Amino acid sequence: MLATGLPRRIAALHLGLLTLIGPSSAAIPKRDVSVPSDLPTGWISQGCYTDVGRTIGDASYTDQISMTDESCIAFCASKGYRYAGTEYYHECYCGSELASGAAQVADSDCSYPCAGNASEACGGSSLLNLFFSTVPLGPEPNPGVDGWDYVGCYTEGDGGRALTVGIGSVPNAQMTVALCTAACKAAGYILAGVEYAGECYCDNSIQNGAVPASSGCTMACNGNSSEICGGPSRLSLYDYLDEFPISSLPPQSTTTAPPASSSTAPPLPTGMPDGWTYKGCFIDGATGRILKLQLPDSKTNNQESCAQRCLAMNYQVSGTEFGTQCFCSNYTENSAALAPESDCSISCPGNAAEKCGAGNRVNIWSFGNLTQYATPSVQTTGLDGSWTYQGCLQNGPYDAAGHKTFNWQIVMYAGIMTPNMCLNRCAEFGYAAAGLEYGEQCYCGDPANIATAGAAFVAESNCQVICAGLPSAYCGGGDLMTTYFWTGTPLYSWDFAQGAAAGQYDLLTTGPTVPLMTMQSITGKVSFLSKGPGNEYETETGAYELDLTSVGTDLEWRTLHVLTDIFCSAGLVLPDKVGRQLTIGGWAGSSTHGTRLYWPDGSAGVAGTHDWQENVDELSLQGQRWYPSAMQLVNGSILVMGGEQCSNCAPTPTLEILPYTGTEPVFMEWLNRTDPNNLYPFLFVLPSGGIFAGYWNEARILDATTFETIRTLPNMPGAVRDDDTGGRTYPNQGSAILLPQKAPYTDPINVLVCGGATVNDGLALDTCVSIFPDDPTAEWVIERMPSVRVMPAIAPLPDGTYFVANGAVAGWAGFGKAWLGNYNALIYDPAKPVHSRFTVMANTTIKRLYHNEAITLLDGRILVSGSDPTGSPLTQTPDEPEEYRIETFSPPYLLTGKPRPSFTITNKDWTYGQTGITFTLGQAAQNGAITASLLGAVSSTHGNSMGARTLLPAISCTGTSCTVEAPPNANIAPPGWYQFFVLDGGIPAIGTYVRIGGDPAALGNWPPFPDFSKPGV
Repeated sequence: MLATGLPRRIAALHLGLLTLIGPSSAAIPKRDVSVPSDLPTGWISQGCYTDVGRTIGDASYTDQISMTDESCIAFCASKGYRYAGTEYYHECYCGSELASGAAQVADSDCSYPCAGNASEACGGSSLLNLFFSTVPLGPEPNPGVDGWDYVGCYTEGDGGRALTVGIGSVPNAQMTVALCTAACKAAGYILAGVEYAGECYCDNSIQNGAVPASSGCTMACNGNSSEICGGPSRLSLYDYLDEFPISSLPPQSTTTAPPASSSTAPPLPTGMPDGWTYKGCFIDGATGRILKLQLPDSKTNNQESCAQRCLAMNYQVSGTEFGTQCFCSNYTENSAALAPESDCSISCPGNAAEKCGAGNRVNIWSFGNLTQYATPSVQTTGLDGSWTYQGCLQNGPYDAAGHKTFNWQIVMYAGIMTPNMCLNRCAEFGYAAAGLEYGEQCYCGDPANIATAGAAFVAESNCQVICAGLPSAYCGGGDLMTTYFWTGTPLYSWDFAQGAAAGQYDLLTTGPTVPLMTMQSITGKVSFLSKGPGNEYETETGAYELDLTSVGTDLEWRTLHVLTDIFCSAGLVLPDKVGRQLTIGGWAGSSTHGTRLYWPDGSAGVAGTHDWQENVDELSLQGQRWYPSAMQLVNGSILVMGGEQCSNCAPTPTLEILPYTGTEPVFMEWLNRTDPNNLYPFLFVLPSGGIFAGYWNEARILDATTFETIRTLPNMPGAVRDDDTGGRTYPNQGSAILLPQKAPYTDPINVLVCGGATVNDGLALDTCVSIFPDDPTAEWVIERMPSVRVMPAIAPLPDGTYFVANGAVAGWAGFGKAWLGNYNALIYDPAKPVHSRFTVMANTTIKRLYHNEAITLLDGRILVSGSDPTGSPLTQTPDEPEEYRIETFSPPYLLTGKPRPSFTITNKDWTYGQTGITFTLGQAAQNGAITASLLGAVSSTHGNSMGARTLLPAISCTGTSCTVEAPPNANIAPPGWYQFFVLDGGIPAIGTYVRIGGDPAALGNWPPFPDFSKPGV
């Protein structure tokens, strides 16, 4: 037992126990010691066991100074063993199963104190304090498959093999228990054994004196690393349908029982756990074991002790068999049937008055009613929803990257999975194909994935691993899926537009910078903001203005200037009377306090003279902010939220108000807790007066005055796997938008969030989620997108639809974190039924990754720009260039050939609730009904369109004379500038900016410093 081989009496000198040790272990007095009550998670005490040569011995160590039960458990767990045992003060042993003949004895017999903690019991002389992990720690023996039951670990024979027929049809590298047993069955044998990770042997009896082995079956199968395939000169042995009689097997226990029999029920014990009742004598092994977990044999086994052991492991059913055997479960499986009571004829060694089963007979007790499951088969009835079984399908991996046939694996059902769990989860996220694998793994995808992967259906007999949570059903095999298709009403439907209906990308121009932020000013010109001076873009100034009416001329671009680096700042168009543009925060240093203002001037074809103004010594944020968000409050002031103190630095988990009110920033626990996955949080004013805040995969409603949480909303669903984890805000970046509010604005508002990525491995999401946050019972609705997308941009369109484009199909937002572009544009139409709102549009040829933008122009086109995947022209590559090209996307309403309407309006400064605001059509309606829309002025960066809002106001027309009604209050339309469009049969006129709600915070007089121009109120 000692690694040194020293006699125990000598070794005990190291423990200072020489005076306690006499000529024999019997002279050692018993100590007041006990097993720790607080064991590592998943570990339980099995009691005191005899050490028969080496009850467990796959790994061991000694520690004569610090040995404790906990340290031994930690050692065995680190080696992947489920059994751990302490012995003789300072010895630790590990194994995957117990040797034959090991038996439980009284706990008091294990009385030696641990060397490292004298209050803990560390076995005795040839006695182990035994511990067991209820959670698998590594490869485990497969309990059985397709009628084959695991018998145990066996030695090879003396002078010959235990099973004499070698099987060469299964490649060594692909070996699994299922493949070996199937090969032996096909060859007509009833015994199968796997050895040395990749060898398979068959026979009809055990040959050459092979016997059960106490250890050595420790090698994972080459074809399935979760199960054991014997070891060196060791067989993991399986018996088909128990056709090889138990009496013919070499003895597995040193206990023999007298051949007692009775035709009447045996006396029932009185010491059972509360609520447990006797269910009868059952047949075991007719089609497989009927109770799932066999505990170590016990020489003191009886009905009460077996039930108590099962209860301690949270099982509700116990069974005793063959005298010393104890089984646990929460149900019976494999069509367990009652036998005559007299069949359970072996007396319990711990109480001769009780019966403890017999060969293939088990006395069963349960807490409450006994749940019973039939012999397993494919579940084809009782399925939730319109699922239809398809067969046993290969599940890859089909490429070097390890991709599976179906894209998404769900891991949260380990140990509990049923077919309906998997099918319901896939359906919830819109996947029409579901596969169940290896008893507890669930995969979601689409039927079309099968052809893409080149997967094929194989014989159903290969998919016969029992479902972890439903023993009557099969859940696949190794890399094979029990597969179902959704055959009812489609879970989703997408339109695929052709020709003009698909829209059109056009190259507009090439810019002087790679923009990080874009916004169209009320003059019609577009601001392009990029990294400020002093970086690798040595010739750039950080700000430029594009005159859309002068493309291709000297007036196309005007150079402006910023003083600090705008990278990763927030932006807004202010409600003052000239629509100044604001950016806040930045990259590092003083730029993170940066507060910059630009007063747009000039006109179409006429260059302005104003420039960006900034002086951090006069006007600055209170907190340093990299990746903050900004929002216009209903009182006209500006809410600034979140960010970090600099690039990838500590969080700034606060919000503050501009103009400065004299109050300190307000700390938000939830921003602190979810950093760094909450940057650029989504912010919207709600019609109820609250503020919607979306961050990472969480959301809440804040009071607009105190900023206290009014209500925490359900978490946003993310990936179908991992219990919904997956982020929607930077760096797992998706995009959020408000869906249209239509006069009279009484319907609840809907928030839409699309795309994102999983946190740890950057799998792009293929879902949008939406919620009505003001609804007291609000829940998120999940919609499939036609493709996966991280870093999307969403732009509201004049007709109430939404343009979705740009981004990547894998990775995260950030430099060097995504390479594969998503070139496809989409239109999302909220007027269509949920799950049928997407239309697949035209493709671009330009990859737009990190730092992409999309904004709606007054002429109805979408301006598409940006892509900064590596962060520097010095590190760009041909596949990941710094993207200076600027595109426009023309939606179908510009390509129909129908005449565009026109209109004139004089009043462009509206008050809340104002009616009778007149405008005049250039000609009477020609395409259909005259409608109107209002789109909030937007600052677009990182897929976050700050200020975006869509309103569909009430209008009326007589001939060419029309009136429009202003929104009723600031909760519907926060004060600011809006693009006003008039549409004829869905075809928009060129829009104009109008202001709604004035400038209630008097931002026109802010800031009160000489370095800033102020337009007044």
